[in-house]
Formats: sequence, C-alpha cells, structure tokens
Amino acid sequence: MLKYEIFINPKLVKQLDDDIWTKNHVPGVLKMGDKRYKIGLCYRGNVIRKKKKKSYHIVFQKPTLVDGAHEIHLNAEYSDISLSRNKLSLDFFEKIGVTAPHSKHVLLFINGICKGIYLELESFDQYLLQKRKLPLGPIIYATNYHANFSLLTPEKNLKTSLLEGYTLKYGNKKDLSDLEQWIAMINSLKNEDFQTEIPKILDINQYLTWLAGVVCTQNFDGFIHNYALYKNGESGLYEITPWDYDGTWGRDLHGRPNDYDFVPLTGFNTLTGRLLHFPDFKKKYLGILSQILEKNFTVDAQKIKIDNLINSLKPYIHLDPFFDTTEERLDKEKEFIYNFINERNRFLTQQLLQLQ
Repeated sequence: MLKYEIFINPKLVKQLDDDIWTKNHVPGVLKMGDKRYKIGLCYRGNVIRKKKKKSYHIVFQKPTLVDGAHEIHLNAEYSDISLSRNKLSLDFFEKIGVTAPHSKHVLLFINGICKGIYLELESFDQYLLQKRKLPLGPIIYATNYHANFSLLTPEKNLKTSLLEGYTLKYGNKKDLSDLEQWIAMINSLKNEDFQTEIPKILDINQYLTWLAGVVCTQNFDGFIHNYALYKNGESGLYEITPWDYDGTWGRDLHGRPNDYDFVPLTGFNTLTGRLLHFPDFKKKYLGILSQILEKNFTVDAQKIKIDNLINSLKPYIHLDPFFDTTEERLDKEKEFIYNFINERNRFLTQQLLQLQ
C-alpha cells in the first residue's frame, strides 16, 4: 500500500478544525514516495466532517498537475467496516461500461502521525476526461438531494430554482442554463414529444446502464445525489457518472445493514420514471440489467476482486487509529457482501420476470 505523508503548520490544522465547513484550502506539502508536492488542503464531504476521521480534498499547486490530475480526494470511508464498498462500486461501474473515477487505498500520515487507511479518488473533471481521451464538455455535480430532475424537492416543496442541488465543476453559465432548460423539458413535455426529444439530449444507453449499476449496488442516494453530469463534447449528449458509493453492497451510508429489497428494480427520480414509462426504453433497460445480473453482479464475478481487496487491507488495519476491527471481522464482512449479492440478484431477477 502506498504511503502518503502530509506536512502542514499545526496552526493551520487548528484553523481547519475550528471551521470544519470551510472551503478555503490551507497550504501544505504532500510526499508521495520520494517526490514532494506543494498542495492546498481542506476537509471534504458532508456527514464525514463531523466524524473523528475526516476526508480531505487536495489541490496540487506546484506542480499544478501530478499524474495528469490537478486535484484528488482522500476518503476516510469511516462508516464502511470493509473500507472497500466505494472502490468496489466504482470499479463495478467501469466494468459494466460507465465511466467512473479510479481509486486506490493509501496509508496517510499527517505531521508524522498515522491517520489510517484512506481511499484516494480521482476528481471527475476536465483532467480526467483528458486522461481517458474523452471529448471535453461541461461537468456538473449533483451536490445534494435536490438534484432529482424534478420541479419539486424530495420533500415535495416547489423548488425556487431548477438548478437546486447542482454545482458547475467545468464549463460556464450557459451550461447551467442548458441544464435548467433540460430539467424544465423533462417535467413539461408531453409523452409523445418527450420520447422523440430525449434521445437528442441524453445518451439513453449510457444512462440506463448507470441506472442498472445504481440498482444493483443499491445506493439509495445515488438516484438524486452522488452523481455528476457530463455533456459529451462530440455527441452533445448528457452522460452520468457515479460518485461516493460507500453506502452500498448491503449497507447504508452510516454502515447500517440494508435489506436486499430496499430499492426497487426501477429506482427512483423523475427522469428515470419518465424514461421507463415508454415500452422501448423499458425493454432496453431490462435487457441491460438482465445481462449485468448474469455476467457481472454475481458472487462468481466479484469474489476474486473482493477477496483481493479485503486481503490487501489486512496487513495495515492495525495502523488505523479509527478502525477498530480484526482480520476475522473483515472476513465476516466479505461473507456479508457475498450474501447481499446473492439475495439482491435473486430479488432483481424475480422482478425482471414479473416486468417482462
């Protein structure tokens, strides 16, 4: 496992602790192997900021690009007993054909003190597009639960703006205006017009594959949060990518068990509801999901990946001051995930048969 060392003025650490919600980065140095980089550092996330083990957002300042990235995220994975669900999910999406951030576990030290095992995540930005040789295009983050493609909030209140829940990551004001118009279209077009117009705006196959991935991994938040929209610069179509998937594979974002049938096969948000209203789109989705359930979302397909991931963490768990577990408990969690895959697959397969 790679070792990352951050050196930062203790006064600046206190400054971050005094205002855990600040988005202002403080200067520091990150040592990766035998190389040192000047960075800006702040806490990231929502619920995790209140925990003892916090997540970090790092921006490279000198040089501004490291391995093709301008910024990275170090996720604490504090509520995931396996420390693996986020990586397992994002790798799963890549396997089924949905662009997702790459990730790897690292051992983090700050001013010589071990802070434990972290998951380094790529930032989904223009630099990721360049690394993957994808056409540049606007990127917009879904930053809270109001990003549900609806005129109403999840609490059924009328939104003050259709852009509630969205933050522009790469692009300009016109890109936000385009998104606003699209959300209005989703909610206002008559069925016959929607069916004709939506393929001109959204990559249908890509969206339905993403939907199948969210449904399989059962990320309850994933339909209205924890995603980014990317408008492909060549096709002009919106694509969608996952983000923050620790509350998956049988547990919620707090680490509590989730029943295997907690999320239905159809998922939920306004855009998905409208798409699956049409037999052609619904048939396409069921076909995509059926293939994934057969080839990808099985214990046989995932076991080696899960075993290797968990086993790679075992030699380091005793170094994490916030991770009170044992190798035996990690092995039990593997079995928990295997059981979830089996039960979830069985449930979704039954729902497929009922809908076909």
